[in-house]
Amino acid sequence: MPFAQLVIGPPGSGKSTYCDGMHQFMSAIGRKCSVVNLDPANDATSYPCALDVRDLVSLEEIMQDEELGPNGGVLYALEELENNWQWLEDGLKELKGTWTRMCIVWALRCTDGALSDDYILFDCPGQVELFTSHDSLPNVFFRLEKMGYRLTVLHLLDSHTITRPSLYISSLLLCLRSMLHLPFPVVNVLTKIDNLHNAGPLPFNLDFYTEVQDLEYLLPHLEAEQAISTLRKRDTPSSAPDPDRPNPPSESDSKWHKLNLALIQVIQDHGLVGFTPLAVEDKASMLNLLRAIDRASGYAFGSEKGVNDSVWKVAMREGWGGQMDVRDVQERWIDGREGFGEVAGQAAQGGSGDGLVEGVERVGGGDEDEDEEMEEMRRAFEKRNDEKGIRVVRKG
Repeated sequence: MPFAQLVIGPPGSGKSTYCDGMHQFMSAIGRKCSVVNLDPANDATSYPCALDVRDLVSLEEIMQDEELGPNGGVLYALEELENNWQWLEDGLKELKGTWTRMCIVWALRCTDGALSDDYILFDCPGQVELFTSHDSLPNVFFRLEKMGYRLTVLHLLDSHTITRPSLYISSLLLCLRSMLHLPFPVVNVLTKIDNLHNAGPLPFNLDFYTEVQDLEYLLPHLEAEQAISTLRKRDTPSSAPDPDRPNPPSESDSKWHKLNLALIQVIQDHGLVGFTPLAVEDKASMLNLLRAIDRASGYAFGSEKGVNDSVWKVAMREGWGGQMDVRDVQERWIDGREGFGEVAGQAAQGGSGDGLVEGVERVGGGDEDEDEEMEEMRRAFEKRNDEKGIRVVRKG
């Protein structure tokens, strides 16, 4: 049974970067996959395209011939794709035939003459209205489902959105709207988590934003941001100061207070939205996300448990390799970013074991017993380096 990821998200959320990274990651673990570009505005893909919608339609020609802007041109191009569905269907069948021939060459066990682990990543356009208000892209998804693909929607969001309460609430509403509009399993992802430390301290730990619970605690921060925005608008040079203008309203009588409460209540009443953090360049993070996607799509279990299972399927089903907890992400990418960076740098430069131990101690901390163990390890490393130095063995 073929599987596919529908990679959606706002512009700049890292969809193409994710497709490139996931394609490389799957190739490294022995899972064959291909990437299909459905974004007519994406003219510089970093991954190898098995199919490219730009071979069917040209955004530049559409904008010139129909006198449309970029957004209107993308809408027009996707309508053309929907009307010329046969082009995409034939391309996918040809791609599947190529996989089947490769399967025969590799002497793999297949079911019903098709490769059992066909996997495609669909890189979709970034305009939000395409998968929330417009019908062409969802109609393409429905036709893919009719072809037998097990679809999973991967909704990417830049982790920078959690640094501002208003952006975070807007992102939650967008995710909820997409989950209600698209009748497929949806995995929401916070991308670029490794850059989050540059945004400054967060008012809450990362698990508050990924689990999306108790959003009432965010209300004071949200209304403080709104009050600051209001004051900035009042103090613009274009507007003359008005001595009779009243002071900014308090939290209790703010005109936004009831609206904020209503939005938070809607998000929490549905209880659907949650996030998986991702750093594309980190293998453990990619493995954790792929495990979540496989659970959502059913890939890890196969058509019949134990039938034609690969080693990777067994590993995913049994949970080998452990799970990456959001607290590990917090420690690795936010709290201990500098310390881990120093450790990684020393390891890359061939630093001594002494420096490595110091780096781990700075990041991890711990109780007194752990401190004693670290001190013991340090003395052992110092003794080894003083007495024996570094031995290089060369084969003659």
